[in-house]
Formats: sequence, structure tokens, C-alpha cells
Amino acid sequence: MQIDTITLTSNQLTWRALQPDTDSYHHLFTQPFDDSTDALPDVQPRLFNALMLVQASQVACPLLLLRCSEQYEYLQLISEALESHTEADDQRYGGHYHINGPVISWQAADADDEPGDFVSNGGIHYADWIEDDQLFGSVRIFQNQISLEAGLLHKANGGTLVLSLRTLLAQPVMWLRLKAMLTQQTFSWISPDSNRPLPVSIPSMPLQLRLVLCGEREALADFQEMEYELSTQAIYSEFEENLQIADEEELIAWRNWVQQVAVRNALPPLAVDAWPTLIKACTRYTGDQETLPLCPCWLAQQLREAALLQGEITAASLSEAYATREWRESFLADRMRDEILLDQVLIETEGEAIGQINALSVVEFPGHPRAFGEPSRISCVVHAGDGEFTDVERKAELGGNIHAKGMMIMQAYLIAELELDQQLPFSASLVFEQSYSEVDGDSASLAELCALISALALQPINQQLAVTGSVDQFGNVQPVGGLNEKIEGFFQICQQRTLSGKQGVIIPASNVRHLSLSDDVVNAVREGQFSIWAVNRAEEALPLLTGVVWQHEKAPSLLQSIQERITQINQLDARQRPWPLRWLNWFNRAD
Repeated sequence: MQIDTITLTSNQLTWRALQPDTDSYHHLFTQPFDDSTDALPDVQPRLFNALMLVQASQVACPLLLLRCSEQYEYLQLISEALESHTEADDQRYGGHYHINGPVISWQAADADDEPGDFVSNGGIHYADWIEDDQLFGSVRIFQNQISLEAGLLHKANGGTLVLSLRTLLAQPVMWLRLKAMLTQQTFSWISPDSNRPLPVSIPSMPLQLRLVLCGEREALADFQEMEYELSTQAIYSEFEENLQIADEEELIAWRNWVQQVAVRNALPPLAVDAWPTLIKACTRYTGDQETLPLCPCWLAQQLREAALLQGEITAASLSEAYATREWRESFLADRMRDEILLDQVLIETEGEAIGQINALSVVEFPGHPRAFGEPSRISCVVHAGDGEFTDVERKAELGGNIHAKGMMIMQAYLIAELELDQQLPFSASLVFEQSYSEVDGDSASLAELCALISALALQPINQQLAVTGSVDQFGNVQPVGGLNEKIEGFFQICQQRTLSGKQGVIIPASNVRHLSLSDDVVNAVREGQFSIWAVNRAEEALPLLTGVVWQHEKAPSLLQSIQERITQINQLDARQRPWPLRWLNWFNRAD
């Protein structure tokens, strides 16, 4: 059967859709950058609002719970943001301890006292890890002389303290002491060792403090369970890792943020031609053409590696840095690819086969920094039976729960499409060939469905194509993850075996916005050596793979082939009935 060319090309993507559009925003990158501009309020408005709110709070113990990474760079960034937007305070907090032999007295600070030791002018202080002595100070005795050493609480008295939440979760006794002092607004000297009390009595001192606790979501959940009432009264916000780009203003804000990251890390400014290259890497990192990252650590790493190579940040230096890193981290991917090219793992990129299809997987090894794509061969065998669908991966306990769910959804769709009044007279067996580890996820359910239909209809599948995507019970193709790695993994195999111009990949249409492919793939698509199709429904993928439509009233179709085969099987079963039951054949002929 000849498929209409329009049907095959209507969903074919052009090369421009394979990477984010940066040409439309080129004029924004030529605008000058003002070093004095603070980009944080523009890219993190919720976070900025929370920081200003905790600074203005008048409650006894202002607390901000902030979901963010607990890396030192984040705590430093939060502290700098608080400091730059907090007015200078001339008031003095704390005071002086006077030691006269074994007697220690306390005197409150005057407005003229200089900050130091136990006299503080507030300010912003932070630490990613602290011990008891660092936080609460210490009492030291040397040659019968007593001395007091100030801790972080004394230095931050009257100001704001930014701490890593995991520090307190790992040392719960420290948190209980800190909580008591904050709620009572009094610092009390307590020996860290309950078996060794302080050698002398030391007067307490007034304590006023704002506390910002930074932690990942799991740490915040643990804290909420431990301090439910306190966490419900706290201010909450998040450091947003990504920024949705909806208009030019947001892109300008992101550009200013990147420039600010470069300035904070003493890196050279970005050249105009560097921005498109950086944006392509950023959209690949976020997995969305309209989303750019805000993580200061990740951005600084990209810029730092480019600056180290050529002393400046240009398109050439960024491209070289990315290529070098990919080469440095691609040992495992190269070895896996060699197994396919040496025919140790059988993946066909030519010809046709019934019940066999190239699916696309993402491989992630623990301890390896880079995920990579790898094609997988899915095969399906169909024979007369009682309608059972055997998931070999599940039977062998190599399939995860999500994979099993995808298999059941795919089967439900097929049974509904066939509209059978009786049980399907076929049994099928589906398997990931040469797979020796656990398989999970539903991103192969579209490929499994196509392999099953091919086996049922006895219609071969074009082995020059690969498929990824999940399906629902109504045949809609749903988005999947790791799309760029999957496409590039299959492309590299085809490229090593010589591109024929007929090879390609079928992806969900809802995944198009996630594309940020390498220049090799983009150039091959532009030159017509490789193709990428985007489909919304399973019926759109089948003609591309088999050359036959799923359903048609006036022409041969896959559904018609399956129904005819079912009819043949039923007639064969009827003829083979025992002679006492052969009178039932008369009813079949009458129907």
C-alpha cells in the first residue's frame, strides 16, 4: 500500500526546531551590563520577598525556612543578598564580660563601643557547618586564667544568621540549645559536656537574632516533622533553580544574573557570540527550550572552564569546553556503543522485521556524571492462545513497577481498539533483547505497542527508525525524559554505520520543546541525512514504521489485518471442535 507523502512528512521536524531559537534575541546580548545592578530581585522575586520579610519581622524569633542547596556558594549568595538590602545599624548589641579571678560580671554595650568580641552591630553571618564551640563560643582555662571566646551567636547578635539545616539535623542537641536561646532571647553559657560543668558561673546576655535555615526538601521535611509548630509559624520560600523565559524582560534579567555570577567569581565578561552557545547548553541542562538555569554553581562551572581554556568566554571557548568535558566523561558511552558496532549487541539499522523495533533508553550508572542514550531492541512473538500478554522483564523480575504499568496500559488500548466481543485468541510475549539489568519507566510503551501490532498484523517494521514515548489507554503519546540523549545515542550508531538519509527517530510531539540536540544531529537533519518525526497519537507512528495506516475504511490497514487473522483463528478453532460440539459451527456460519 502506498502511503500519502503528506501523511509521512506532516509531522517531520525541521532542523530549526531541534535547538532553542537564539537569533530572535541577539540584540539583547549587545546591550551593556551595569555591574551595580542586583539581578536577584528580578530572577528570584519570591526569595527576595521572603528575605526582606524576615528582616522586617518584629516577632521574637524570626525564622525563614529556605529550600535551596546547602553548598557554601548558596549560603554566601543568600548572605550577600541580605547584606546588600539591609540598612546599616548603628545600635550596639551584647556587651562586655569582665573577669576578675573566679568572678565574671556582665556590662551591656554602649552606643560608642566598637564591635568586637561580645559587642556586635548585627550584620549578616553564615556558615555551612559548625561545631558547638563555633556557634556558642567557649570557656578556656590556661594557667589558672579564665578567658571567654565569642561564638557565631555573639557575632551575629542583633543581626541575621544563615545556617545549613543539615548541620542542625546532624546535631540535634545543638539545635535544642539554639532553639531555647532564640525563643527566650537570652544567651546562656552551658557546658557542652554534661559530665563536666563550667568551672565558674557566667552571667547570661540578651540575644536578638533572625535565623535563616537553608536545606534541601528532604531536610525541610525532617525539620517539619521534628518541629511542626515552629515550621508552621516560619516564613517559607525557595531558591528557584530555573527561570521560565516568556518575554524579553525575563531574558534580560537572566543575562544580568549570569553576568553577576561571572563578576562574583572574578571571571571575564561574556562576549556577544558566547550567549547562543551558552543558552543551548543551558536548555539542554534544564530540558526545556524556554527554561534557563539559575544555579550559580552550575553557571560558574560553565564559564570557568571556558575561561581556563582561552582566557576569555566566547562561543569558541565554550564549545571547546563542552566538547572536552563530553570526551572526558564518555568512556562508558563509547564502550557501550562499540558493543553495538561490533555486533555483540544486536541493533539493526537497515531492513525490515516483523515484531522487532528499536526503542530508545537512557543509561545512568551510579557514580558516573553523565547519562547517555542507547538503542534497545524490543521483540514480540505472537501465537494462538488465550489472550495472555507476557512481559518477560516482569516475569524475570527485571522490570520495575512503572514499566509493568506501561505494559498494562498499552494492552488496554489495543483491546479497546479491537472491539472484541470475546477474548483475544492470541498470546504475546514481549522482551527487551540482551537486557541484563532492571528496566523501568514507561517510555518504551509506544515502541512495545508498535511491535505488538506488527506481530499481530504480520506487517514488518522499518529497522531504520527508532521510537520513544509512552501511551495512555486512549492512544495518546505522552512525553518522556532524556530525549536529547536518546536521539543522539541512535544517531551516533547510524552515523558510524553511514547515514542513508532514511534513518530517523519518532518522538512525542509534546517533547519538541525539550530538544537541544548537538550540532552533528542538527546538521544531519538540515542536509536530509537524518529525520525526526513528532507524533501525538500511536496511529501516527504506525504508518511511519510499517508503511500501512492503522485504520482505513476503503484501503488495507493494520487493524483490518489483525481482525482478519482473528477471524481465521476462530474459524480454525471451530473446525477443530470435538464432534459433539460441532453443531455450534452452524451458528457461526449463520452469523
